[in-house]
Amino acid sequence: MIKNRSKTLNSEVLRAFQTSLLVKFVTTLLLLAAIFSGLLIGVVPLNPISVFSEIINLLPLVTIESSLSELESIILWQWRFPRVLLGFFVGASLAVSGAGFQGIFRNPLADPFLLGAAAGAGLGATFLIVSNTNTLFENINLIPLGAFIGALSATVIATFVGRTAGNGPAALLLAGVATASFLTACQTYLMQRNLLSLQEIYGWLIGRISTSGWSEVSLIAPYSIFCFILLYLNRKELDLLRLSEEEAIALGGNPKRTRRVVIICCALLTAIAVSVSGLIAFVGIIVPHIVRLTVGYSYRIIIPLSFFLGGSFLVLADIMARVVIAPAELPIGVITAFLGAPFFALILILARGKL
Repeated sequence: MIKNRSKTLNSEVLRAFQTSLLVKFVTTLLLLAAIFSGLLIGVVPLNPISVFSEIINLLPLVTIESSLSELESIILWQWRFPRVLLGFFVGASLAVSGAGFQGIFRNPLADPFLLGAAAGAGLGATFLIVSNTNTLFENINLIPLGAFIGALSATVIATFVGRTAGNGPAALLLAGVATASFLTACQTYLMQRNLLSLQEIYGWLIGRISTSGWSEVSLIAPYSIFCFILLYLNRKELDLLRLSEEEAIALGGNPKRTRRVVIICCALLTAIAVSVSGLIAFVGIIVPHIVRLTVGYSYRIIIPLSFFLGGSFLVLADIMARVVIAPAELPIGVITAFLGAPFFALILILARGKL
């Protein structure tokens, strides 16, 4: 029986690989189009040819004259480019984290905030806002640090409680729900006690992609790339988690070790993403679904495609946030929720029991 299940997994991997060639090509085109559009679109429109020339000039031994003014060059390199890359890494981190959690919980409804990361990040950010701790140090924004610590702490607490209760997917899931509920209650209490800070708190909670330089990108990029590589190295073990514990062990897997690695990576990805962008919903649940329904269930394909498709999706959502009510901007969390909720419902209808 185990051999038959192994053959089934191998056939699914082969079928996913064959299907993924076209999907990879489409994803690459979508990513390039999203990045280039993100560099062009904004309150100050930039000339496409000049922007392309600026990018080509990054190549060694290549020099093309650009017609961008000094101000336009600053907008491109100090505002647009960092913002596009920040959106890409946030979207990629949330999508890969969602894919990882869906794998270890064997639950297609799992998302990056399942173990209380969102509630922990919200509590950490809210505490710093209402206590005015963020104003103690000039030119240093402590809110991302508070959100990062809060998200990571919530995940650690939920994992500890889950392991103490039974160390299984169901116990972890229930521990995450309990942890999130408790931390959300604490956050609500702080908000009710500090009504004057509600606008700033809600502005952070609803999610935004904004940067005035490369600091946020340099913060999230190493975590995102490192955890992506580590998860990809565990792709075979994630595929084995679709089997029972006994079957996975018989095929050479180590389910307990795999769950620990995946939880650590996904917790880091979620924590660093929310620390620089706030809470952005639906990315981590929609993108893995799209990938899974398109190329199959093999994590050899799901992880890399979720990374690049998630980044592309959030860059495009950020472009919409800039132009819908221009020159003002909508919070990107509004865009992802507006697009994500009906799209997710459509996926559930079209899947018809395949999830």
